[in-house]
Amino acid sequence: QVQLVESGGGLVQPGGSLRLSCAASVSIFRLYTMGWYRQAPGNQRELVATITNGGVTNYSDSVKGRFTISRDNAKTTMYLQMNSLKPEDTAVYYCKAERGPVTWPGDSWGQGTQVTVSS
Repeated sequence: QVQLVESGGGLVQPGGSLRLSCAASVSIFRLYTMGWYRQAPGNQRELVATITNGGVTNYSDSVKGRFTISRDNAKTTMYLQMNSLKPEDTAVYYCKAERGPVTWPGDSWGQGTQVTVSS
């Protein structure tokens, strides 16, 4: 079964850093625009950042300048480097296969990884 698997979440103090990974089990990953989303308790899921297959990036205003999205198409893996973390960054982070030239073969969402920013 096609999967998107996130990893790298955890507990970090304010001001700290984490690096999330999203590993895809299909090679069409390289054709897809991919995205990171997050959902805090009681809130709607929100877009954090996207990256096209060519590496063009886009960020929400709340993370611009602190987070960096990247990808390694050879490893079919996407990353989210999160620096200067704040308590309001606490959420479950999800990766998503946003759009591409063919239908994504399976669930386009990962299962999520918890990020908790607290002292």
